Amino acid sequence: MGGIPGYHVESVFNGRFSPPSRQGGRICLDFDGGNRRELGPVERLDCKEAAVSQSFPANRYRQILSSATLGARDFAAYALVRLLVAVIQAMPLDMGDSMCRGLAWLVTGPIKIRRRVTDENLRRVFPDADQATRNRLARAMWHHLLLMVCEIAWAQRRLHLSNWNKHVRFRENRKMLAYLLNGRPAVTVTGHFGNFEVGGYVTGLMGFNTLAIARRLDNAFLHDWVERFRGARGQHLVDKAGCAPVVESHLKGGGILALLADQHAGHKGCWVNFLGVPASCHKALALFSLGANAPMMVGATKRIDGRPMQFELSCAGVADPANDVDDVCTSVTSLTQWYNRRMADAIGEAVEQYWWLHRRWRTPPPRIEKRLKMKRAA
Repeated sequence: MGGIPGYHVESVFNGRFSPPSRQGGRICLDFDGGNRRELGPVERLDCKEAAVSQSFPANRYRQILSSATLGARDFAAYALVRLLVAVIQAMPLDMGDSMCRGLAWLVTGPIKIRRRVTDENLRRVFPDADQATRNRLARAMWHHLLLMVCEIAWAQRRLHLSNWNKHVRFRENRKMLAYLLNGRPAVTVTGHFGNFEVGGYVTGLMGFNTLAIARRLDNAFLHDWVERFRGARGQHLVDKAGCAPVVESHLKGGGILALLADQHAGHKGCWVNFLGVPASCHKALALFSLGANAPMMVGATKRIDGRPMQFELSCAGVADPANDVDDVCTSVTSLTQWYNRRMADAIGEAVEQYWWLHRRWRTPPPRIEKRLKMKRAA
C-alpha cells in the first residue's frame, strides 16, 4: 500500500487500524474486526506512524475526498458558465434577443420553471387579471430575465466610457448627482427590477465606488468571478454575515451603500405594503440611513424602447434625514414604507421587468396581518 508520509492508507476500511505488533519476527496488523495479516515491506510502519494513524480516522479521508470532488464539480460548473458567457458575448444583440424570446416560451410552456411561485405572486398583486394575462406577463418577465443575463455579459465588452451615451440615458440625474457629490454618505436602494446589475456597473463606470451587501455564493469560483466583474468598476461586495461594522465604517467615511431592498426578512422584519400586498422588509436598510444621517435614494435601471442594451437610470425619490420635509424619516417603519412606495412607482412603469418568480411575499403572522388590516381601514 502507498500513502501519505506518516499515515497509513485507511480510507478503504470502515474503522481504524490497531498499532502493528511483532509475532515471531513478523510485523502484523490488527483490524477492528479482529483479523490479522502480515505487512509487506512497503506497508510497514513504525510505532510512531501507527499511533498517528490511529488518531486520523477513515472519515477524515472521506471528507478530504468529498471536498476534492465538490471542488471539481464547482470548477466544472464555473467553466460551463464561462463558456456560455463567451458564446453570448460573441452574439449580435438581435440574435441574443431572439434566443431569449425562444427560451422564455420554453420555460413558460413545456418546462414551466417556477410556474407556481410566479402565478401566485401575480395573483396577489393583480387579483383582477385573468389567467391569459398572467401567462403573457410571466413570459414577458422571463424574456426580460434571460435578456438581462445576456446584457450583463455584453456590458463588459460593449459598454465603456467612450460610448455609454449610446446605451444609457439618465432621468433626474441632477438630483442624484447633488447627493452623490456632496461628500455625505448615501444609501441607494433598488429592487429586483430592470437590469440592476448593469445599473451598478454604470454607476461604477461614472466613477462612484459603492459597497454592496450580498450572500457569498456556494461556488467559490463563480463567487470570485462575480467579485472581479463588480470590483472592476468600483463596486465592492461584503458578506451579509457580520457586515454591520464594515458598513458602519464605510458610511462614516462618506461612502455610498448600494442595497437590494425587496428581500424577505422573516416574521420579525418590518411589515409594510409593497405593491399593495404585505411584505416583510429588513430593518437594517432604514437603520443604515437614519444611523448615519445619510440620504436614501431609490434608483431603477429600466430597459427602454424594447431593445437590448438600452437603459434609463432614474431616481424615484430621495429621503434625507437632515431635511425631512415629508416626515418619512421619523421612524424605521415610515422610511421602510416610503422606499417600498417609491419602488412600486418605478415597477409600475414596466411591470414585466420585475422578478415575479422571486418569493417576495409570504403570509404574515396573525397579529401582523390584523395590524395591517386596521391600518388599511383607517
